[in-house]
Amino acid sequence: MRQEKRLHGVIPAIVTPITKTGKLDIKLLEKQTEYLVNAGVHGLFLCGGTGEGAYLKTEEKTEIFRTVKSIAGDKIFLCLALIQSNTRAVTEEMEKMQDLKPDYIVATAPYYHAASQEDIYEHYRIIAALAPTPVIIYNIPSATHNPIELDTVYRLQELDNIAGIKDSSGNFMQFSRGLFAPGKKEFAWIQGEDYLCAPTLLAGGDGMVSGLSNAKVEPYVEMYRACECEDWETVKKCQAKINQLYKIIGSCGNGNAAIKAVTEIEGRGSRWMQERSMSLSDVQVKEISKILEDYEKIGE
Repeated sequence: MRQEKRLHGVIPAIVTPITKTGKLDIKLLEKQTEYLVNAGVHGLFLCGGTGEGAYLKTEEKTEIFRTVKSIAGDKIFLCLALIQSNTRAVTEEMEKMQDLKPDYIVATAPYYHAASQEDIYEHYRIIAALAPTPVIIYNIPSATHNPIELDTVYRLQELDNIAGIKDSSGNFMQFSRGLFAPGKKEFAWIQGEDYLCAPTLLAGGDGMVSGLSNAKVEPYVEMYRACECEDWETVKKCQAKINQLYKIIGSCGNGNAAIKAVTEIEGRGSRWMQERSMSLSDVQVKEISKILEDYEKIGE
């Protein structure tokens, strides 16, 4: 398994800025990438849920990856999510994009049709066998409706080309059981729920993939650095700030749209969604601006 860059730390699930007419906005993508890289993140998660990856064409994912890579260089690792409903679609897209050479490939469980745990195991086994780079398991049952059970994760750990798991289930009981169980030392346990970032680090987890960090990445980076220094009080204080920031997620009924609105407010993104009707109104953006003002007052 080629794994030159360890899967760990703060890994924002970067948004995909688009224009009002639905085209990729490369200049804003460059701005957002620069913001995150300069803040000290360890990696980036491209074309995932926050990046609206399920709505992107292969050629758009390619352009996104090349743009981010041109800014990030070799400073950080890049995880490329191939959000497809079935094994064949993932492997075919992976083959088309193999020249990009991401550090990690990401795949969800199959979705749309119900999948057994054996189906999920076979899905990842085939992907891992064909992948030119290590694979990250992406457990997000709210989107796939096919949760990946812990026993399946244990089996997948034993495959040569599986690097770790991004768990967005919000089930910390299962996550911590897996984290504390015997297994491959190099298998990374990455948290995908922002409310659980500090608990994950306090429990010895490897890091976090966060969509919300597009809005304000600083508390995430500070939290991870504090963890490295065993400054547990700062870890908890940073989580409190993240919890305050999380209010934008519930402000409009669409967390991704709220995150994109923040990047627009900050001048490094746009509010426009791939599904145009999901984009926020001026009134909703003003409400988010007020939440950001309250967030900025923390610690004053």
